[in-house]
Amino acid sequence: MLWTSWLVLLLCWGATSGEQQAEERDGTPVEARAEPQRQRSPPPVEPLDFGFVPAAVYDTHAYFEPGPIGLLFHMVHAFLYVVQPNNFPKDLIVKVIQQNMGGIKIEEWRKPDNVVLLLQTIYYEAGFLICATIGILFVVLVPIIAMCFCVCRCCDNCGGEMHQRQRKNVDCQRGFYTALLVATSIFMTLGVFIAYAANHNVSAQIKNTRRLINTNMRDLKTFANNTPTQIEYLTAQYTTAKNKVLSDLDNIGPLLGGRIHSQLEREVVPSLDAALRMAGAKVENAIKAMRETKEALENVSSSLEVLQEGTAKLQASLSEERASLSNTLSDPACTNGAVSSTCNTIRSTLSQLGINSDYSKLPDVNHALVNVNTVLRTDLSNIVQKGYSSFNDTPQLVKEQTKNIVSGVKGMLDKIGTEINGFTKMFPVEASLANFTIFLTQGQKNIESFYPQIDQMDFYRWVGCVAVLCMVVLVLAFNTLGLLCGACGYDEQATPTTRGCLSNTGGNLLMAGVGFSFISVWVLMAIVSTLFVIGGNVEKMVCEPLANRQLFKIIDTPFLVHPSKKNFLPGMLFQNPNIDLTLGSMYRDCSENNGLYHSLQLETMFNINSFLNRTVYNKDLAKVLEGVQVDLQDVTLLEQAGRDNLINFANSGIGHINYEAYLTELNKGVTILDLLSFSTDLEAQADQLPRGALENALKGHASSIRQIHRDQVVPMEQAMKYVKARSTLSQSIKQLQRMSNDLTVKATNILSAIDAAEYLITHNASHVVKRETKGYTENLVGYFRQYTAWVKHSLSSEVAQCKPISNIVDSIEIVGCSIIVDSVNTFWFGLGGCCVLLIPSIIVSVKLAKYYRRMDTEDVFEDGQEGWN
Repeated sequence: MLWTSWLVLLLCWGATSGEQQAEERDGTPVEARAEPQRQRSPPPVEPLDFGFVPAAVYDTHAYFEPGPIGLLFHMVHAFLYVVQPNNFPKDLIVKVIQQNMGGIKIEEWRKPDNVVLLLQTIYYEAGFLICATIGILFVVLVPIIAMCFCVCRCCDNCGGEMHQRQRKNVDCQRGFYTALLVATSIFMTLGVFIAYAANHNVSAQIKNTRRLINTNMRDLKTFANNTPTQIEYLTAQYTTAKNKVLSDLDNIGPLLGGRIHSQLEREVVPSLDAALRMAGAKVENAIKAMRETKEALENVSSSLEVLQEGTAKLQASLSEERASLSNTLSDPACTNGAVSSTCNTIRSTLSQLGINSDYSKLPDVNHALVNVNTVLRTDLSNIVQKGYSSFNDTPQLVKEQTKNIVSGVKGMLDKIGTEINGFTKMFPVEASLANFTIFLTQGQKNIESFYPQIDQMDFYRWVGCVAVLCMVVLVLAFNTLGLLCGACGYDEQATPTTRGCLSNTGGNLLMAGVGFSFISVWVLMAIVSTLFVIGGNVEKMVCEPLANRQLFKIIDTPFLVHPSKKNFLPGMLFQNPNIDLTLGSMYRDCSENNGLYHSLQLETMFNINSFLNRTVYNKDLAKVLEGVQVDLQDVTLLEQAGRDNLINFANSGIGHINYEAYLTELNKGVTILDLLSFSTDLEAQADQLPRGALENALKGHASSIRQIHRDQVVPMEQAMKYVKARSTLSQSIKQLQRMSNDLTVKATNILSAIDAAEYLITHNASHVVKRETKGYTENLVGYFRQYTAWVKHSLSSEVAQCKPISNIVDSIEIVGCSIIVDSVNTFWFGLGGCCVLLIPSIIVSVKLAKYYRRMDTEDVFEDGQEGWN
């Protein structure tokens, strides 16, 4: 077992170099939201495919099927159960070991506790002690009885007198003794066959044990050769987790930004859309108002030019006519008494001969138009669309904000990979396991070198067992030959003194068998008793508890070997008896083909969690990942240029235009009075004057005024250009007046709606950003957790699978118990049966020989009749 212990220690040292597992990090507490709402669970982490660890294929099948001889083994087990029906004395053995660790001393057994243990041991071994006592008595008494029997026969007693008395049932007695001897011989022959089968089974199975040895050695080599490959595979799969993390970091914009945008669409966008619709509608209305204002101002400007041009011409004509009429009224004829009143009346109306609407006095709107044109040079609609794009470009915003973090994480992951590979190179695993493979090869050669000696020793054992059986066979030969000779040579007509030579030979052969039985039976019984005590106790104390693993419980008993050393196995392997490692648990794990790391609980020797915390997911990396922050403060729905545009529009000067002056002028007529009426009145007044030049002049003026009305006023009023200009001017003025009333309020409302939408994104959506950012970082951490969990699982069940260790234990059980001990017990069982049957064989042979041997004297009857028929 020394090399086995060395193997375990080597693998404990080597296998730990590549083992890695993750210590589950506690999740950060979920931040409370500003408004109570249902907490959404983070999206599940995408499972990673790490492939399969290169599996080791072991050839040993530690299973033994004895075949037909198994029935004999079961018979022996049943006999031993009858002899020893008590359960395995685990507690008794533990107490005996603990109280006698310093050595067995005679005086110590006088103590009451030891006396109790001794009595318990005797009680447990009562069956074996009784059978052993019987065997010893048999061995001692049989030679004494044989000597007394010989002396007794020499004195013509005990059947030694060569005289046979007359019996009427002599034939019946002879037949009974013959049948009894035949039956005894048959059972003895069966016992010989049982013992011989057991003897032959040992020789046959020992040759098959070489296959077990070879496969176990081959499995150990496979174990040693595959372990470095498996460790390298574990460390290499760190790249899988690393590449996945790098892939997610490279795509942090679509992954994190897209997730934030998606969640905002479900949670924030409904409210955001309402605000954006409000702001968007108002902005669109503002843009429309700006364009309409520009059109209105342009209409006002152009219409005012048309009106000013028409009224200027009319003003000139009327002024000229008024001056001419005034000159006419200055004629001396107007000084006459009757005429002067008419002239004065006409002269008093001259002031009304003029235009009523003076558009030249209206304020100019060109300054406001220039301001509006300046405002419209900025594409407010495009600015608004940029604001929407700013929100829709959240993925790109996230990518830009996390650019430095992504580059930092990439560098740290490369460094971690280098540390892991460097750590595995610190331990000379391959060199150590290569040396171990050389050791196995050399050990196998050394074992194979003993094969000839083992074969020779097994041959001697086989010959010795056959020689022992030949002693019984010789007795059977004497009995068989004696029965044959006696039965064939027996003559019913012959008297005891006249029996034939063949019959006499048969009787002598039977007596020879009796003599040889006395010589050999005690020797055979000594052999049987010895093998019974040894083999039976080995079966009950070793093989049975080894089969049901009760033996492991003794070894695993706490503080068995020393009061300060709790567990034996870790104390022997690791010099640390406080590790909770038992032989039973190790065997159970290895029989299930689990990894050596789990079976030997190597985490107590090498803390993988600490290693992984320092490498795979250390505090620095965790701090960097926790620094992933996304700020939507940069999301701007309306840039400053758009805001300035709205403010400039509100301050464009539209509100300072004198709309009342425009409307007042537009409500006036073209002239102060009706020119037709004036001309008619003028003619009527001219008719009142005496005929002459003055009358004709006044009628001429009336005709001129009528001509001005017909040529200028009427066309102006009827012309579409004039009418349209007047109407357009009126509508544009009213529209400008209506828009200018709350222009500043409207611009303020628009900016407030946009500010509300931006606040909704930057503040009310912060919980979505934080939750999704946390979920994203947990996904990244989840990849490392998957890797470490996979490493832990692989170390427990796939790396350095220790099935060869349990196979060695099972192989020892097969060879030692199922082959050797069971065969030895079956051998003494058959041989012991022969020894027991030799006693009745001796008695029956002595009785039966009397009927076949030639007597010296016989009974003589006076009537001459003989009674031997």
